[in-house]
Amino acid sequence: MLVWLLFATPCVFLLPLRVGHDTGTSGYGTPKHVQCFFYTGELLLCEASTVYKYIQEDGSNRGTCGKLVCTNFKIAFLDDDSASDDNEPQFKNKIVGENDITLQCVDQIYGVYDEKKKLLTGQLRKYPEKLIIYCKDLRVFNFCLRYTKEEEVKRIVSGIVHHSQTPKLLKRLFLFSYASAAPNNTDGRNQTVMFDTLEDWRDELERTKGNVKYKAVTTNEGYRVSEKLPLYFVVPICVSEESILKYQGRGIPIWCWSCHNGAALLKMSAFPKEQDDSTSQMQKAFLDGIYKTISKPPYELLKMDDLSSSLPSLQDIQTAYTRFKQLFLIDNSTDFWATDVKWFSLLESTNWLEIIRRVLKKAIEVAECLERQHTNVLLIEESATDLCCVISSLVQVMMDSYSRTKSGFQSLIQKEWVIGGHGFLDRCNHLHKSDKEEAPVFLLLLNCVWQLVQQYPPAFEFTETYLTVLSDSLYVPIFSTFFFNSQHQKDTNTSGESLNTQSGPFRFLTVWDWSVQFDPKAQAFLNNPLYAEKPKPDKSQRKTARFKHQRQLSLPLTPTKSSTKRGFFREETDHLIKNILGRRIGKFINSSDEPSNSFREFYDSWHSKPVDYHGLLLPHIDGPEIKVWAQRYLRWIPEAQLHGGGTIAMAAKILDLMEEVQSLQVKMDEEHSQAISGDVHSVPLLRNSARLSSLFPFALLQRQSIKPALPTSTWKDLEDEDDLVKRDDEFVDLSGGMS
Repeated sequence: MLVWLLFATPCVFLLPLRVGHDTGTSGYGTPKHVQCFFYTGELLLCEASTVYKYIQEDGSNRGTCGKLVCTNFKIAFLDDDSASDDNEPQFKNKIVGENDITLQCVDQIYGVYDEKKKLLTGQLRKYPEKLIIYCKDLRVFNFCLRYTKEEEVKRIVSGIVHHSQTPKLLKRLFLFSYASAAPNNTDGRNQTVMFDTLEDWRDELERTKGNVKYKAVTTNEGYRVSEKLPLYFVVPICVSEESILKYQGRGIPIWCWSCHNGAALLKMSAFPKEQDDSTSQMQKAFLDGIYKTISKPPYELLKMDDLSSSLPSLQDIQTAYTRFKQLFLIDNSTDFWATDVKWFSLLESTNWLEIIRRVLKKAIEVAECLERQHTNVLLIEESATDLCCVISSLVQVMMDSYSRTKSGFQSLIQKEWVIGGHGFLDRCNHLHKSDKEEAPVFLLLLNCVWQLVQQYPPAFEFTETYLTVLSDSLYVPIFSTFFFNSQHQKDTNTSGESLNTQSGPFRFLTVWDWSVQFDPKAQAFLNNPLYAEKPKPDKSQRKTARFKHQRQLSLPLTPTKSSTKRGFFREETDHLIKNILGRRIGKFINSSDEPSNSFREFYDSWHSKPVDYHGLLLPHIDGPEIKVWAQRYLRWIPEAQLHGGGTIAMAAKILDLMEEVQSLQVKMDEEHSQAISGDVHSVPLLRNSARLSSLFPFALLQRQSIKPALPTSTWKDLEDEDDLVKRDDEFVDLSGGMS
């Protein structure tokens, strides 16, 4: 196996390349060269020439020919399309290219043998003629190996399967190879509070006015209490050091955040349930003493919430997401249109949107206790590092406007997740050691935050694009942020010798320095130009234009039994007619546990008032208000794009206006003074906006899909709806559009 160690950052490796024709035959053009960038510590493990990459598997066999390589960092397909200005992406990631897949981003690999797909794992006896790679960011790559030499096929397939699917040691991650020699020339902190010092915690206590009842402690310095706890954390003032040490931090209420009225949000790691009687009695007596420090009726009240019994288990969350993501890992156009016929039933059966609704509902319940009842809330979980992180983060996003700024949200992730001890390494299964530990807990949080962002855009300084690239960054092993289970694990692996025997500490990068991934123009899409600097009254939303090729992204108000020949267009028309005729809409889709009267009163009362974008925010959680995160889950599917539509059309116009205003300001300054500030920050001007679609900025305008291979009667039903859709007087917003 050929192994090259490349030391420059990055260095250029020229590879001969041949360009394929649309026919997919073996006729190729003249050899060309492309530049392939390799990072410090990146090893080229195997490669294969004359690999054909399909643009999409739709029967046309259109694609391009090139070289497929596998390194210890990524799988990359090298062709010359990047040389064309027309294909240059507007939102280019400087680390991971359009045809790059980091090894941690690979979800599953299938081989095609005689038109039959087979999951590839372990040692292979027979090698496929086609390779299909499903990615965790929901991209799908189809590679034809029919024209590749047999020996190269064996090497590349075996190499990709081995390096992306088999268990590995922590220090074998590219994170360590890069950090051992990477230049430490980036300011990863920016304005993000890292919460790795005692001063950071004291500042947070002062910011939230929690320093009256709570204190930052140094008891765990040297990790003498527990390796799962951070070096510094906050506890009630009355809790002694002996209490913290007694059960290695278990049974100790750890402070998360304080409300403006003094009520606090706390979390606690529970004792194991299976204990002998004497131990249980001792632990119960210990807990009773702890509770008295934070519950002093009638002045201080405490509500305890065991999240393991009130929310879905991690296994349920993993199962639901596994089913959900299958709806978007589309091999071909035919499969996409086939799911249309039963879209609602498939979406509902995954239970993913229902889990999001339940989590948001729980966060509202906690907010009610803090805001209206002035009651301390103690979240309890076995390790207090999974669902506790989700609920505590959501509550702070809903109640603290600082957490809705970009730096505030990043600081929140640092506090509750990174320093708080969420097991990113296990939950993301970066090492492929145990599928049982895998669960998309952090993705669940981002999905819940997205619901708030799309419901109240002016309340957030960041955009849905920011959330999307943050979710992508989970799988980029250049940043240490999402590749450790705890602060202790990171600290113990930061010092020592690296793999190539070079001694000295590793210089890990943090994901919060976005300049590492994006240039300033691309970073403009992470910031919300319509962010409300001051509280503003809620304004009635204008009706958005209706697009014919629009997949409804939320479940209908009532589950309907429709003919198997009806797709989502027919479903939308049925609801349109019902609304026009004024028929009563059925009950909301809710779980069997109806909200209490107190919760419903709090929920309805808040939604009946104008929105204060810098105050408390409560998400809409009934029925179709919970939607699919379109940008993340549909961005790679050409059939789902809205030509010239989607929220990006509005964003592009706003950015155009902002640059025009800035240009006018510069001209005015030039007229009044010759000494002008040389560095004027500008945002990208999207002059070619006609080419945009709802998939932008992650994909440019793509081809129209061929006519769906649906039953003739079904296709006729879809075409017959054109006239009805065009009637302006019958337009009704079904709350199901892409956001």
